[in-house]
Amino acid sequence: MYTPINQWAEDDRPREKFLLKGKSTLSDSELLAILIGSGSRNESAVQLCQRILASANNNLNLLGKLSVQQLIQFKGIGEAKAISIVAALELGRRRRAEETIELSKVSSSKAVFEIMQPLIGELAHEEFWVLYLNNANKVIYKTQISKGGITGTIVDSRVVFKLAFEHNATAVILSHNHPSGKLTASQADIQLTKNLQQAGKTLEIHVLDHIIITEKGYFSFADEGMM
Repeated sequence: MYTPINQWAEDDRPREKFLLKGKSTLSDSELLAILIGSGSRNESAVQLCQRILASANNNLNLLGKLSVQQLIQFKGIGEAKAISIVAALELGRRRRAEETIELSKVSSSKAVFEIMQPLIGELAHEEFWVLYLNNANKVIYKTQISKGGITGTIVDSRVVFKLAFEHNATAVILSHNHPSGKLTASQADIQLTKNLQQAGKTLEIHVLDHIIITEKGYFSFADEGMM
């Protein structure tokens, strides 16, 4: 039988539990219930959020990919509640990105792989990214420069170095993925690296490495003596 949240024991209600026991004691569904505030006539906010999470295999990353239009398909979720959920998950995503930038000091090609693999390692198309570093070899900014098809992408060196100046970077690391899974550099990869390296020398911005990423491994130009 459905029991409204306001009839639950006080320390079981999400808001009261948050205040009494702390945020870490709440389940994902309870935290979401605080966001939406209320459920429907037939289920509490917590039960509704449990149902929404179950549709995403109880995975917050998958939940974060749902659109407002998809969320409002759940009875009890209107546009305002859907926007609240999407906005909260987007804030979480941005926080994770900022933490990665703050904490990432590049000391090896493996460190670059660990940063980039979650972003591009499993994509079905090719993307070219650049990591911008300061004098301490900490990543101060990272961004996608271009997006292509299965076999390649086009990179504009002017965009790469314009962003370096905008973020006061002293060095960059190039990175792109191979959807094919092949950990070898193509002739186009080699030529692009040489072109960007030469442009960087002129502008006094060091191109430290070019990392090719796949789902399970990586290829480093620097490690292979190709820089």
